[in-house]
Amino acid sequence: MADDRSVHDIDTPAYATAKAVSVDQIPVIDLTAADTPQGREAIGAELVRKVSEIGFFYVKGHGVPVESCETAMMASRDFFALPEAAKASIAIDRHQRGWMAQGLANLEGSATHDAKEVFFWGREVAADDPDVQAGLPLVHPNQWPDEAAPFLREGILPYYRQVMALGGVILDCLARGLGADPQIFRRAYHKPLGRGQLVYYPAIDSTDIAAERFGAAPHTDFGVLTVLQQDSLGGLQVLNRDGSWIEAMPIAGTFVCNIGDLLERWTNGRLASTRHRVLNRSGTSRFSIPIFCDPASDAVIDPRDFDPQADIEVIPPMAAGAYIMGKNRRNFSHYEDSRS
Repeated sequence: MADDRSVHDIDTPAYATAKAVSVDQIPVIDLTAADTPQGREAIGAELVRKVSEIGFFYVKGHGVPVESCETAMMASRDFFALPEAAKASIAIDRHQRGWMAQGLANLEGSATHDAKEVFFWGREVAADDPDVQAGLPLVHPNQWPDEAAPFLREGILPYYRQVMALGGVILDCLARGLGADPQIFRRAYHKPLGRGQLVYYPAIDSTDIAAERFGAAPHTDFGVLTVLQQDSLGGLQVLNRDGSWIEAMPIAGTFVCNIGDLLERWTNGRLASTRHRVLNRSGTSRFSIPIFCDPASDAVIDPRDFDPQADIEVIPPMAAGAYIMGKNRRNFSHYEDSRS
């Protein structure tokens, strides 16, 4: 007999249990004072002190207008509501640009694919840009569905630029908190990759639960710093330092930020990249917009920048784009047969 219960009637499965979050576990950092060097010094000290273990934090007082956030989220909802044929016209390519259908993200260590669709974009570049012509990893023109969805480009690019600027402020604070020269980040971000995603998580059902399927299976982010706008439904869970999962619930007026693998490498482990996952049990569609504030593709991530005693035999310097592309190839199945 088929299981006709709604998702709300299904008990939380053992593979997805999580505790309520407290401010001691995921801190809220106020960026209001970040408009002065002294303010950034104080914020940086607080950031490093509070996030060195958990790797996640909320930011408030960030300066990104509410209107920009709402416009970007509405553009996302409208895009994913398009007919599949319209979205498939910009199917994802090997440069990680365009629309990824459900079933193509199978994160390392996961037994099944993620229950999500994604639209990927990055910094706007032209086809004749020297870095595109040189074939630098992840530097490529975006795929915009201008015919089917002219609203998308104009709806998310202003937001993207504002969040990338916010990422620069956070990184400046972090450098100061680490006792390093903020120019280390500024030099590396001369042509930032700045990868963006619109993510649609359909409501899971009992079949998904039987398969132990997540919207996003447990993983760490590949890059430097992620700035996430999530809707009001929740579903993001973070692995706490004691080995338990905690809910990173939405807090109005904030972004959720987290340290990625490249920043953990860059700081020689002083800042931690933390595993997290998404399970949408709300019974309705969930949407989020992560912006991955990553440096230039050819920026060399060298742990000696932050720790002169770092052992580069253990953590060798490597280019940001090559590192992220390598991770992509191991986590997204469209690379297996892409010819574009």
